[in-house]
Amino acid sequence: MSANRRAAGCLVAAFALLASVSNLEAQSNPHAFAKIATPVNEAQLTTRGGNVHPEVFAETTQDLGKMADSRQFSHLLLQLKRSPEEEAALQDYLNSLSDPKSPNFHKFGTAAQFSEKFGLAPSDLAAVKAWLTSHGLTVNAIYPNLVVDFSGTAKQVQEAFHTEIHNLNANGVRHFANTTNPKIPAALASVILGPVALHDFKPHSLTHMAVHPQYTVNADKQLVTPLDLQTIYNMMPAYSAGLSGQGQTVVLLERTDVYNPGDFLTFRKVLGLARAYPKGNLVTVHPQPTGSPVTAPNGVEFGPETCSDPGVVVGDDGEATVDVEWASASAPNATIELASCADTDTNFGAFIALENLLTSATLPPHVMSLSYGSPESENGTDGNAYINALYQVAVYEGVSLFVSTGDADADVTDQNRPYATHGINVNALASTPNDVAVGGTDFGDTFLGENGVYWSGTNGPAFNSALSYIPEIPWNDSCASQLIAIALGYPTTYGAGGSCNSAVGEAYFLTTAGGSGGPSACAYGDPTIPGVVSGTCTGYAKPSYQTLVYGNPSDGVRDLPDVSMFAANGVWGHYFVLCYSDPAGGGVPCPANNPSAWAGAGGTSFGAPIWAGIQALINQATGSAQGNPSFFYYLLAGTEYGAGGSPTCNSTLGNATAANCIFYDVTLGDNDANCRKLSGVAHNCFYPATNPGTNGVLSTSNTSYQPAFVTTIGYDLATGIGTPNVYNLILNFPGAHP
Repeated sequence: MSANRRAAGCLVAAFALLASVSNLEAQSNPHAFAKIATPVNEAQLTTRGGNVHPEVFAETTQDLGKMADSRQFSHLLLQLKRSPEEEAALQDYLNSLSDPKSPNFHKFGTAAQFSEKFGLAPSDLAAVKAWLTSHGLTVNAIYPNLVVDFSGTAKQVQEAFHTEIHNLNANGVRHFANTTNPKIPAALASVILGPVALHDFKPHSLTHMAVHPQYTVNADKQLVTPLDLQTIYNMMPAYSAGLSGQGQTVVLLERTDVYNPGDFLTFRKVLGLARAYPKGNLVTVHPQPTGSPVTAPNGVEFGPETCSDPGVVVGDDGEATVDVEWASASAPNATIELASCADTDTNFGAFIALENLLTSATLPPHVMSLSYGSPESENGTDGNAYINALYQVAVYEGVSLFVSTGDADADVTDQNRPYATHGINVNALASTPNDVAVGGTDFGDTFLGENGVYWSGTNGPAFNSALSYIPEIPWNDSCASQLIAIALGYPTTYGAGGSCNSAVGEAYFLTTAGGSGGPSACAYGDPTIPGVVSGTCTGYAKPSYQTLVYGNPSDGVRDLPDVSMFAANGVWGHYFVLCYSDPAGGGVPCPANNPSAWAGAGGTSFGAPIWAGIQALINQATGSAQGNPSFFYYLLAGTEYGAGGSPTCNSTLGNATAANCIFYDVTLGDNDANCRKLSGVAHNCFYPATNPGTNGVLSTSNTSYQPAFVTTIGYDLATGIGTPNVYNLILNFPGAHP
């Protein structure tokens, strides 16, 4: 028996460490304990903190006054909640779905079954509905993730939640938002968390389309193509064994359609996928809800939120292009399904698509990917709860959901800005315990002076040139990167004499671009400083799977990322190529003889769909859905890293790593970023006491240099448990039969 097989055999026994719980309509659970014990009294209210978007208070935001009373909202969402004990039991049950020792192992179910097990008491739902309708609001639907969909006028909404909704001019863009935290009757506080959003600020895409030409060593040689990806991460033996995604579907959750479906075909044809893997295809769907419409008092019909075709949303269509093309790069024979819905006033189109897929009459495809972001401290307590509750239903239905961690190093609040000002923060769409958070790496061969070792001097027939696995470092374009500081010849990143205050650093490397990671810190609570982890902010509790691997911090909270994947946009000479021809979004034509003239990009939004494709191969090998695969990922990594790390799987060894590595442990570099004070106050921003310079660097301390975050042996907050050797991951995944 091989060492890998022995390691895999240990995993089933290790699952005894995981908590298991006994089994506890689509809207309610008739056996649930009723919590509402007193009549509703509108004179006795409780405030739902953490639910004013920070843009309301931004210096660049202009308040345009209160919204007209007659303004109609057709689909607002009210997040309900279980008791703490019920919520803990639910999470334990979801964990048990991945525990081979549990009688619940892989007993996935439908949305209706989820509601029957974990819904609220019918009397409590009736009380909530009665309260909403007493304000003239119409209840359209109640979803399994304990969300009430309701409609009404701005006047009715403001009266019900005792807040004002104002029109805003935020950085030249029209928006609206509530200006104070909502309030609800105290009698309902045991079952109502609060409105998911009374504003129209949405998550943003995570693709960095621009490749800086001054960074590119040799675009013809070192742009990354699908065959390069497959070589570097050892995917080809899986394909040779018949595991290339046939019979699998990978869903990309979007709020746009692709600009030109022909780009997908060109990508696959020119870069060597179409001929070798002819079953791979792209379909676009706009998932519709189930359920019957209801009639409002004014005669208007509503019902569950329909999915409108968003068409092509410029900029976001580049994100969709990345997702569909690179999911196909890792699962080349799979069906790639773009599921897109248009945004509504207050809801994000990709969430509408996910909601409707999960509540359909049949179980949805079991692998999905999402490449958007919003900081925990901006998303609000209720918005964060909505995301986690939605993902809980996904896990119950057997869905493996991969989400990008973000592209702003350790401060996702300041993505696309030249420096961080809001301190350490993580992506709320990735920080729940019920998704796989995917971070980003770069290749370290340029830093190590080993380009010629890992890249052929000539391209293959599909424009591939990678020769083997390549050493990896965190993706980080910032002058705060210790490796960039070394390459520029500076002894420190900080201070007047450091790289971030040098002429070259300020000219080219003042940026927050890099793979995000860090601890969950504001999933709950009310920040006292807009957009900054502060006040009563707290993070999600650490999931049990993260305790199973060496190096995970003893911080008591959910840490990001879980896994990583190459994501760089060119700072060390490597980036992804994609066929994206929308000129309005920065796209270019895709000549068949020269992919180096195609669009180039980076971002953790590449990693999420690639990992989703890898999971599709695993599902094919096991013949079953896996739900949240993090349990097995961490157990495999924990077995590999043991009590002190694996010297033979250290990524810096490159092509000298052991042949049986399942994960490559990235141990060189960091995802720190340059920063400045916000209104004169430092938030996780270190300046030395003497000769501080203009630019500081992100640090877990304002008074000493504790960079956020440095790679370590085993798990770290820059790259998680590392990057995969895909074939070895499949071979060792419990239940796989390649």
